[in-house]
Amino acid sequence: MLLSGGCNRKLAPTATTTPPTTATPINPEIKVDNVDFRYLAAKGKAQVDLPSLKQTVNINVRMRKDSVIWLSLGLAGFEGVRAYITRDSIQVMNKLQREYYAGDFAYLKRQFNVEVTFDQLQALLLGNYLPAPAGIIPTVVTEGPQQRVEYTQSGLLLKQLIELSRQRVKELTVTDPSSQNSYMVNYNDFQALPGTQQQFAYSTLVQVKQGSGASTVSINYRNVELDKERLSFPFSVPSGYTRKK
Repeated sequence: MLLSGGCNRKLAPTATTTPPTTATPINPEIKVDNVDFRYLAAKGKAQVDLPSLKQTVNINVRMRKDSVIWLSLGLAGFEGVRAYITRDSIQVMNKLQREYYAGDFAYLKRQFNVEVTFDQLQALLLGNYLPAPAGIIPTVVTEGPQQRVEYTQSGLLLKQLIELSRQRVKELTVTDPSSQNSYMVNYNDFQALPGTQQQFAYSTLVQVKQGSGASTVSINYRNVELDKERLSFPFSVPSGYTRKK
């Protein structure tokens, strides 16, 4: 959420209704395969390098496709933060501060002046391709072993590089031309997921540039499983926690 605000501009038009569960169709000219599943579970480590924080934490991700994103962050066996995100709600519990937040995606817009949807967040975590919104025709250029897809949305330039041999997104860049603020997501260490031929990026690097400052978050997964079992998404706030507004 912090990194999503780096460009300080809207990423999508304001929506007044819950986004549909059906994803925007991908232009057949674009040669990309998105990770498909019903349930996904992943574990690894996230290295955070911000001006005010440098820390490596354990990360646990669970998803029910197009429905729920569940995140848990901890250190040395102790869980510090847990989040439960649906298509129209966000709940975050901070065990270190004994406080929690419960609201919707409008919170991100108010907090960071940037529109973020469930579908965008899910795609970023998976390294999936982000289709252009209806009515916007992207520029598609094949450059040797990769395909470059660009389009402008709400004044922001979005560029995605697709590795044609794997048909997977290897880089996403979002730039605000007026300020040159940007964030870039690099996907690396692609491996076939157990029991499937689907390629998944086990390493993700997010770099944010805003003014003269820069921040990075690196996620390295050690275990990713698809549809091994029906997952649960536990989330309950103990008594005595303060609700943040």
